[in-house]
Amino acid sequence: MHDNAAARYRLGMLTPSSNTVLEPMTASMLHGLDDTTAHFGRFRVVEISQEKTQDGQFAEEPMLQAADLLADAKVQTICWNGTSAGWMGFDADRELCAAITERTGIQACTSVLALNEIFEQTGVKTFGLVTPYLDEIQRPIIANYKAAGFECVAERHLGDRGNYSFAEHGEATIAQMCREVAEARPDAITVFCTNFRGGRIVPKLEDELQIPIYDTVATGVWAALRQAGTEPGRVEGWGRLFQTVE
Repeated sequence: MHDNAAARYRLGMLTPSSNTVLEPMTASMLHGLDDTTAHFGRFRVVEISQEKTQDGQFAEEPMLQAADLLADAKVQTICWNGTSAGWMGFDADRELCAAITERTGIQACTSVLALNEIFEQTGVKTFGLVTPYLDEIQRPIIANYKAAGFECVAERHLGDRGNYSFAEHGEATIAQMCREVAEARPDAITVFCTNFRGGRIVPKLEDELQIPIYDTVATGVWAALRQAGTEPGRVEGWGRLFQTVE
């Protein structure tokens, strides 16, 4: 017999190997949804720098091999829950999504493309950028968003090459970075790194600052839920994104 309590919505997540935040954070976001589960496939990411990017750390084939294994779980969507397209260019994520679907037959999404769609849907023109990254990573993120029509009016970054170490920065540090970029009164703030502990502080900070804050773990979950065929608004307690953006 089959148990009728089995999850109906299965979300596949591609995960950097050294990331220790996005899996527990995603599971916490989905905790109240008895019919929804997240399943994770890792590929090797050990450092966020232009050198490692140029070494092919985000090459498609390892990501596609991880997607192949997620497909065995019969997930309804495969989300690249990472932010590399921020500095590599958004076409990298568009091409990856197409390649995943061609290879597995499963629709795909990404945290970054979801953030961009959220910016467009909510009329964001200016934003604040909060990351743990190096200067050489932060600069192209800002340039790529400017080319797409979104102006970064304030930014803070920690100069960390990570990737594992990104998770070692506490919520208080991230909250203070958000407060500092909020002084420029951007239309929105993004905590842009899926191994950065921004998700839990979003609701309280949004109330304090009166600015929407989009954490990239949350944007990945938002996109994956929509693509799997269920409502992101079912997620409660994780900020305005899930309650106000369809």
